[in-house]
Amino acid sequence: MSFVKLGSSLSFLFASTLRVSSQSCRNAPGDAGFPTDDAWSALNASISGRLTAVVPSAQYCKDRGGCTDAEWCSSNFDYDASPPEVCVRNTTGNCGQGNVPLYAVLATTAEDVQAGIAFAEAYNLRLAIKASGHDASGRSTARDSLLISTHLFQNVSFHDDFHVGNDSKGSAVTVGSGVFLNNLYRAAKAQGKILVGGGAATVVAAGGYIQGGGHSPLSPLLGLAADNVLQFSIVTADAKVLTADETQNSDLFWALRGGGAGTWGVILSATFRTYPTFNGTQVTTVISTNATSAMADIMELHAEHIFDMDDLRIGQYFFVLPSGFGLTLTLHTYFPNVTQAVALAAIQPFLDDAVASGGSIVSQSVEEMSINDILASEDDAAGVSLVMGSRLFPEDVYRNSPHAIGEMYTKLFESGTFNILGTMVSGGQVAANAHIDSAVTPKWRTSKTHIMIANSGADDAEAQAQMQLFQKTQLPIIEDVIGTDGGSYSNEADPTEPNFQTTFYGPNYDRLSQIKRKYDPSDRFVVRGGVGSERWDKDGFCMVV
Repeated sequence: MSFVKLGSSLSFLFASTLRVSSQSCRNAPGDAGFPTDDAWSALNASISGRLTAVVPSAQYCKDRGGCTDAEWCSSNFDYDASPPEVCVRNTTGNCGQGNVPLYAVLATTAEDVQAGIAFAEAYNLRLAIKASGHDASGRSTARDSLLISTHLFQNVSFHDDFHVGNDSKGSAVTVGSGVFLNNLYRAAKAQGKILVGGGAATVVAAGGYIQGGGHSPLSPLLGLAADNVLQFSIVTADAKVLTADETQNSDLFWALRGGGAGTWGVILSATFRTYPTFNGTQVTTVISTNATSAMADIMELHAEHIFDMDDLRIGQYFFVLPSGFGLTLTLHTYFPNVTQAVALAAIQPFLDDAVASGGSIVSQSVEEMSINDILASEDDAAGVSLVMGSRLFPEDVYRNSPHAIGEMYTKLFESGTFNILGTMVSGGQVAANAHIDSAVTPKWRTSKTHIMIANSGADDAEAQAQMQLFQKTQLPIIEDVIGTDGGSYSNEADPTEPNFQTTFYGPNYDRLSQIKRKYDPSDRFVVRGGVGSERWDKDGFCMVV
């Protein structure tokens, strides 16, 4: 999305003169309770002119005569829209505002955030929160809403000995909720440190990533990001700035670690445990097949070999995607504290079997360097329309039924499913951290992989059909292998998940609901699939119960 600055010449006292509406829907343009132009101008003046009108990116491109491929496909070119109204690139018509917020507070201080929340409460507005907007489920945007953006919170502070209460937690870093991971990895390298973060350049560590639990290529070695966060600074629904850790607001601290994004307040910063940095090796291998049956066989072999490198605590992304000559399997394998020679030797048994089963090695690249440099990529691919569904796959399935994994891929291919994305980011320390009391679903602690299916949808009708494809066609194939009680990582999941309470949060949902009622009794922060969202329609705009 793009931002257009508003004028800030008028002043109007709003917070002390209005009361929260008792109506069951949020106010939208045309409603009697929707803010007047004078009220918007007053908000703008109160935050030093940092209120902006938001323009859908496709409309912005149209108005300027088009956008380049480099702009549209970069994560640094912000774009937020989702069904039922999608602005597509180079549109010739007027697609409207869609699910893009009307206005945004480009906050630089806690007071800006407080003012935005108070304004939304006073006028009963739909509120959205955006750190990086790196959200495939569209939770960082909402129709007819006021957005609070934290992308300008760029503070990074390292601590040699961080204390929570009287307890020393060792070295740590406090990071604002606008700092991209690639910049954070670089800053940590300069301090001789590393932290647990994702493999995407433009994800923000102190945003939805950590609230979902936060997996990483380093998770088998160091645990989930939620296992490594020590403290939050957050503005809650009553517009108060709170510190949440083991000693202060500990129930909120529990919920923020895995209890879902966009639900608890606006995070200003988070403090993460850091570790001495180290070298690592990344091996990227591309394997191609001409036949789907050969790729299914290779994925069965992958399942058989998946424990080969457990002692090395590797992380791996494995993506099966269509290509011009069949299917390709791309493996991004991260070896911490491992040399290039050891890494290549460790992965070779699987590659040998894959070739013997009909695969061809198209390419292989190897990099041995600082782990910070391996993780600090420059940009992320963007500008495509995808609908995602996923499940965590238990370790027991891989140990006992690797053949069932191969059969699953066969059936998915037969159903027309070809974009199957896997992450091997659990086991190891993720399993060992099962004793940590947080809102992370217990399914993470017994899983070996998280497997996602990305269905594409280029327009409204196609996107709506694709949203149903995972639940109706693909999930039953998956459940034949893992059972019907599987969990999912809420940050990479089906936004229409019907039983999200169990799938995303497991046995933690009742406790999360109680905490939600305590800190946000009016459901000011609502996202699809978030705690309390069952009380609202799919847009989070009108109450349904």
